[in-house]
Amino acid sequence: MYDLIILGGGPAGAAAAVYAARKQLKTALITSEFGGQSTVSTTIYNWIGTPEIGGAELGENLKKHVMYYKGEFLDVYEGQKVASLSKDNNIFTITTDTDKTYTSKTVLVTTGSGRRKLECENADKYEHRGITYCASCDGPMFAGQDVVVIGGGNAGFESAAQLLAYCKSVTLLHRSDTFKADEITVKKLLTNDKFKAIKNVEILRVDGTDVPEGEISFVSLITYRDKISGSETTLPTTGIFVETGQTPNTGFLKGVVPLNEIGKVIVDPMTQKTQLEGVWAAGDATNGIYHQNNIACGDAVKALEDIYIWIQKNS
Repeated sequence: MYDLIILGGGPAGAAAAVYAARKQLKTALITSEFGGQSTVSTTIYNWIGTPEIGGAELGENLKKHVMYYKGEFLDVYEGQKVASLSKDNNIFTITTDTDKTYTSKTVLVTTGSGRRKLECENADKYEHRGITYCASCDGPMFAGQDVVVIGGGNAGFESAAQLLAYCKSVTLLHRSDTFKADEITVKKLLTNDKFKAIKNVEILRVDGTDVPEGEISFVSLITYRDKISGSETTLPTTGIFVETGQTPNTGFLKGVVPLNEIGKVIVDPMTQKTQLEGVWAAGDATNGIYHQNNIACGDAVKALEDIYIWIQKNS
């Protein structure tokens, strides 16, 4: 029986594990792998305390920090994915895809989410070779260049606003005839001479630079079709920022912990508590407004402090 089980090994899960071990809570961390979404990033520039770091290296560092505390108060079960969670008589039972079962007094969900990928010809070929999913992380690498943002919601317009600070131009492509972003945000960006927004777009294809055989090709063109006229347009671009939403890794919580309409865990932002007593959540799996590595860690530490107090009161 554990005091706490942490589900997920990204920045939030790692931060929580370190704090839990230091508070001497009997804790288990269950994760398929360490690092979260950032492991696929070539270089990360906004991980506080480190001017730049590769995604794979970040994942390894998180694992090393967690493993430093492995022992009397912390067990680590790597290579396992959560299959189900249930509650009975105030005790939580977690079953993994390896048919292992664990029980705990409390649970912290840090399972993160996966970004919706760009779906068009050649998109998979240029993943992380010009197609990226984080303006905050990768935007500075495209300073002085012409870039494209895919998406018409707040995330798309907020990414475009960040990119306008250092890019030569930003073109936003949106599939519908209306933008989902806040009207005030849309109006403000449309007054920027470096910004253009195009609606009713179907992305057809991404193409790359011509390079000698054996060398890596990067994005150079994106082709789209106007849904109304049917005409096709090809734009030169060196960076494509995809902001079409996220899919939270919370399927195992359906019917157990209240989720919002897109499957994110509903939390109290003061404590990270969910609406099920004994369960907290942090990071990209939650309905928090902003999702970044540093924010996920802060969420997790906040949750851990509240979990510690809850355990002391209910022991």
